[in-house]
Amino acid sequence: MINGKNIVLTGANSGIGLETLKLLVKGDNKILAVDLRTDKLAEFDPAKVIPMQCDVSTPENVDRIFETAIEKLGSIDIFYANAGFPYYEMMDYVNWDRIENIFKVNVYSPIYSMQKYIQYLDGKPGHMAFTVSAIGKMAIPGYTLYSASKFALQGFQQGFRLEMPKNVKLTCLYPVATDTGFFKKAVEGQEGMVIREKPFPVQKPTLVAKKMVKGLEKQRKSVNPCKLFGLATFLFAICPSLRTFYWHLEYKKLERYEAQKKALKA
Repeated sequence: MINGKNIVLTGANSGIGLETLKLLVKGDNKILAVDLRTDKLAEFDPAKVIPMQCDVSTPENVDRIFETAIEKLGSIDIFYANAGFPYYEMMDYVNWDRIENIFKVNVYSPIYSMQKYIQYLDGKPGHMAFTVSAIGKMAIPGYTLYSASKFALQGFQQGFRLEMPKNVKLTCLYPVATDTGFFKKAVEGQEGMVIREKPFPVQKPTLVAKKMVKGLEKQRKSVNPCKLFGLATFLFAICPSLRTFYWHLEYKKLERYEAQKKALKA
């Protein structure tokens, strides 16, 4: 169990972040819990969890997170940059802002947070963590921009480890699809729901969070909650046709999703 630590956790109000927070509060930790929404965060003991409503997509707001953490916590032992979001869509449009928005949150923010954290530590020991995702190692249909952002973060952590200061530990989480509310969303302006079929395989956020907290406790370099993904990566390498078949199945899900959207808008 992680105990007696001052922790910053972004993306804390839902999914993996919320389940991780539930585990961290069991120890004698103090956590600055950051998210766009804080309704779930307000339910925790205020002596342990300090909710902070904040959009992590700008340098000014990341600066504010560090200022608030130093003011409220006194120090930052662990900074877990977990905030991130996906799109599920066919890449059949032209939209610069949409590309920029996902990269601001999923790539720029964690990289800038790492830079700020190293500056803050100034040689003192510290522990940084990222949620990278298995999709940062292998893309699947429907998640092209999301995968691109996670590939970018994966490339950053890989390169940065080669020059990282010795006082800093870095733990990266590689979950497969996580069973959260993302898979159901109303189409704007229309009644009804468009169902996103879950990619295979899917894990519960409680399991992913448990694995991640253990990884943070042991200061592991990487946390891979799904053993099946490791096996699949091996099989796809020796038999590429299996990967092609898997991609085909996932593309069919995307086609059905796009068909639903068109039907609701008709």
